Amino acid sequence: MSNQKTPDFSNVKSDVSSTGEVQPDFGNVKSSVESTGEITGGGGGSGGGGEQTYTVAGGDSLSKIAKQFYGNANKWARIYDANRDQLNDPDKIFPGQVLRIPAQDSDPAA
Repeated sequence: MSNQKTPDFSNVKSDVSSTGEVQPDFGNVKSSVESTGEITGGGGGSGGGGEQTYTVAGGDSLSKIAKQFYGNANKWARIYDANRDQLNDPDKIFPGQVLRIPAQDSDPAA
């Protein structure tokens, strides 16, 4: 038999740490508002006439976009419904997506 001792690693501990949080870089993302058709009766971010489009920027949400266009973040579902062909989840929009923004007065009950 051998008298060799095996190494004892019972007191060895490991730890992983980081000096910061990894954040995505959206530095090259630009936002703009474009129209694919004629805007009638006002337009712009305040609502009014025809449908507009909006290119999603980093940090955007449907409620933030609704606030910009309708003055009410709770009208996000109007934008979601108008873009169901490209949105499966209202919480998953991405920079660069071009969303249709329905006219402010397209649904008087909303």
